[in-house]
Amino acid sequence: MPVQAAEYDSYDEYRLRKLVSELEDKEGRGTELISLYIPPKRAISEVARDLREEASTASNIKSKSTRKNVTDAIESILQKLKLFREPPENGLVIFCGAIPHGGPGTERMEIHVLEPPKPINVYLYRCDARFVLEPIKDLLSEKEVYGLIVMDRAEATFALLHGRNIEILHNITSGIPGKHHAGGQSARRFQRIIEQVAHEFYVRIGEYANKYFLDKQLKGIIIGGPGPNKNEFAEGNFMHYSLQEKIIGLVDTGYTSDEGVRELINRAEDLLQQSKLVHEKKVFNTLMETMVKDPSHVAIGPREVLEKIDKIKTLVVSEESKDSVAVFTCKACGKKSGELLSEGNTVAAKTKKCPYCGGVMMNGPIEPLVSFLADAVRERKRTVELLSTKTEEGEQLKNSFLGCAAMLD
Repeated sequence: MPVQAAEYDSYDEYRLRKLVSELEDKEGRGTELISLYIPPKRAISEVARDLREEASTASNIKSKSTRKNVTDAIESILQKLKLFREPPENGLVIFCGAIPHGGPGTERMEIHVLEPPKPINVYLYRCDARFVLEPIKDLLSEKEVYGLIVMDRAEATFALLHGRNIEILHNITSGIPGKHHAGGQSARRFQRIIEQVAHEFYVRIGEYANKYFLDKQLKGIIIGGPGPNKNEFAEGNFMHYSLQEKIIGLVDTGYTSDEGVRELINRAEDLLQQSKLVHEKKVFNTLMETMVKDPSHVAIGPREVLEKIDKIKTLVVSEESKDSVAVFTCKACGKKSGELLSEGNTVAAKTKKCPYCGGVMMNGPIEPLVSFLADAVRERKRTVELLSTKTEEGEQLKNSFLGCAAMLD
């Protein structure tokens, strides 16, 4: 049986995105950085055999330093593979190589072993001057994309929802004339003109929908707007048949502009259950509801969250947090605690009293606040939620809560 992968959450994704960003900037002196992608059903013994063959081939490399770096990297990977009887449920990705940190002779061997968030379907060994990151970046790309239209007879706005990112595409107007107060024959003629112009506007909306949505792998299309116009459009087959089939719901909204798009998303939560944006809204709303009902069950700001770290049930932290902590470790009980550092400050006390056993805690490394809190909370089997500033809720967390809050037991 394959090794079971742990449930992948927003913090795992955050760390992986951060690592991929760091790996993009790394470059070897020659073609000596190894990228290895192992799909779930590939036998570890086969991979090890292939690597030994690559090591044999590498012995023919003319440059002595490149030859040594490549063979050392292969040996490091082989040692890591001994820890696995089989690949994990989603496969295994390894990046390894000698990274220069200055002039010749400053290279240091780095190895990164990743369990991807989704199954990989490619078996790849590549030795190059840079790491091959495209397959892992493709796994991280937003696969759930929704097409959004808010409309009435006067206006229509088109948008895409990628995960938690809203992309407003275009806004068009119909030019339908206002109300006409004449009676009799003039009123009937005027109504026929309005109906004709409205029909032509629906046709235009369909053409713009085809233009913006046909080449996208949409999970669904949601149409919103006031009154019955959205129903007339949805039932009139004005879009390409493949888009018609992707309509998953109609939602009443009061607006048809950019504001209407956001209103549509807020009112379409049941249709967007898997959307990251909807998930972030629910997390933040739960935090706010908890704070209103019982403020004692909420910690606000990095300092208070650090003080109440043992009581945290759900940590809610901004991806954009720039805060750092000095990590202290107790010599007696081994417990750790973090001391928030002021902006630009990297100096903390050398020792302090352990809040757990009263022993002496020694000053250790400086860590990002996000990493320290998330690792501590996950170690206690509690929940970590990372919010992006691409959402209104994430922006509010950053600005009003100093980028950090927690719901407590």
